[in-house]
Amino acid sequence: MRMQGPIEVRTPEIQQTSRPFKRDNESEETYRLKWAAWEWLYTVASCRNIGVEVRLEGPGGRVVDLAAVGPGNTVYVVEVKASRSDFARDDHTKRDLAALMSQRREYVARTGLAKDTLVQAAAFAKKVCPEAWLEVDAYRQALVGYRRMVWKERAHKDRVAAFSIKFHDDRFMGIADYHYIIAPRDVVNRRSLPPLWGLLNDTPRAVVEAPKKPVRKNTGIVSNVLRAISRSNTTSMMRAQGALFTQDGAEFPIHSKASDPNGG
Repeated sequence: MRMQGPIEVRTPEIQQTSRPFKRDNESEETYRLKWAAWEWLYTVASCRNIGVEVRLEGPGGRVVDLAAVGPGNTVYVVEVKASRSDFARDDHTKRDLAALMSQRREYVARTGLAKDTLVQAAAFAKKVCPEAWLEVDAYRQALVGYRRMVWKERAHKDRVAAFSIKFHDDRFMGIADYHYIIAPRDVVNRRSLPPLWGLLNDTPRAVVEAPKKPVRKNTGIVSNVLRAISRSNTTSMMRAQGALFTQDGAEFPIHSKASDPNGG
């Protein structure tokens, strides 16, 4: 009997798949963490309704990286933090926001002073050089100073508007039973984890279990979350198929349109 050599066991190669739901401004690390969180929500939390970039109803209509609904209408929120700077942007308290807002009065006062200086410089320039007062150095310098202060005041206003206290906001914490952060090991640890948040690593595994919060829910609230997930997934699928979203609505790719039987 002819002896056969050892049987070669071939493991299927993992093909490099496309990333149909990856956003243009999203890093590979963020995309990877999102799918790791999705895996945990599906396999561990037993969620069967999961969405990414979900705009939840409620305070500010905030967008969360992942939202999911599991058994017993349990609502989960997962925030993805791929870097320390990304984590720090949301790790502010109400006291931090109050301190930033308190600076507004100073910016308004300095802008007002710069405006008064500009008015005085214009009057002086018109007096000494009526025909070319716009070219007088005193006026030009005052104009530069005024524009600089207007820019600084506007920048401060924009910073206040974009200032996030998400991790410490009681209203935001009231939209789900469980809140988790998923991040690489060197980005967030137990010591830096905000109160009432759980921590997932990228294996994915729960490093710190999130405490269940006494969230007041009814069927209407759960329905809103489910609708938000559905809207998000619909948008993601359309983007993956090449649809473009403009101010006038959605523009579908040509390949999705039926061909004209008349050859038109």
